[in-house]
Amino acid sequence: MNPTLLSALCDAYPFSQNPTLEFAPFGEGLIHQTYLITQGKQKWILQGFNQSVFNFPERIDHNLAMLYQFAKNHSLPFQLPLPIKNKWSSGLSEINGHHYRLFDFVQGKTLQQIENPRQAYLAAMAYGEFANWAKDIDAKQMQETIPNFHRLDLRFEKLAQVAQTKSGLTSEEREILDFYLNQKPLVDWYLDQIHDLPLRVTHNDTKINNLIFSEDLTKVEAIIDLDTLMGGYLMYDFGDLVRTVACSLPETSTNWENIRLHANLFEELLKGYWQGVQSITNSKEAESLLLGGEIMTLIMGLRFFTDHLQGNIYYKVTYPEQNFHRAKNQMIFLQSQQSQRELLKMRWTNITSTT
Repeated sequence: MNPTLLSALCDAYPFSQNPTLEFAPFGEGLIHQTYLITQGKQKWILQGFNQSVFNFPERIDHNLAMLYQFAKNHSLPFQLPLPIKNKWSSGLSEINGHHYRLFDFVQGKTLQQIENPRQAYLAAMAYGEFANWAKDIDAKQMQETIPNFHRLDLRFEKLAQVAQTKSGLTSEEREILDFYLNQKPLVDWYLDQIHDLPLRVTHNDTKINNLIFSEDLTKVEAIIDLDTLMGGYLMYDFGDLVRTVACSLPETSTNWENIRLHANLFEELLKGYWQGVQSITNSKEAESLLLGGEIMTLIMGLRFFTDHLQGNIYYKVTYPEQNFHRAKNQMIFLQSQQSQRELLKMRWTNITSTT
């Protein structure tokens, strides 16, 4: 650890002088530099903020400060680790031109993928409970940490614009491009929804690894990685759960024949999420959950394919065709969801009408 950074941290935060702070790299995160700080029996998480991904750290600090104030008088059944305030009463510390944040350490386990359906239910219930907990926070006062992050219509328009500048596409590229451009009815449905749905405080990145489970994996101990937290719609958070948890294979898989939606996992996710949000939703908001998975899958497919056409300028790739393959993966998963719409609707009706 850089001695200058260490000295600045000790000045910014109320660490005791003894014993000496110990630092070690922590976790598998791809965005921020993350360290585990240990001092005797106490532990913290230090993040070095990645401003190439999040261009507006002050907006994140604003949103989390709103949560910090709300959490003082509103308890949750799990932890919500928020940045510890420095001596200037900010959750963000600027040191040598870089931003850092300090969090209390939460003991537990993280998963990269679920091991059984019960974990899907628990994960969805936690995110649903969070939405319910935050219902009285004015989402309109939240700032966009990544502008237009989930604006499906703008992602669709971007692909259409980029595609017009490209020639010489292969037959497979043309096939996938046509598939995405033919999703205009789903885009129109989305636009109809957002005119009527209430704006909520949403996490916007509801992957399984943004939860900390208990050591025995029987409950959720904490929701983490709140940088994308801002105003949004419940279908975003539920949809991203479907996209990342209910798919048979991860978004990087090229095992095309085995990519599909697990309807049973969709049902577990809906049961858990509905348990959390049913008391706050109106009928249209409840209905929006049904196609949330399609919306989020389409968004990611559009983004992957656009990045492929632009030469892989946003997403990191390990080989040149990876964004093309990611887009194909999401296309197949979206097709699987759309082919099962009637089945999913029956399960949605059974769950939402009997609770």
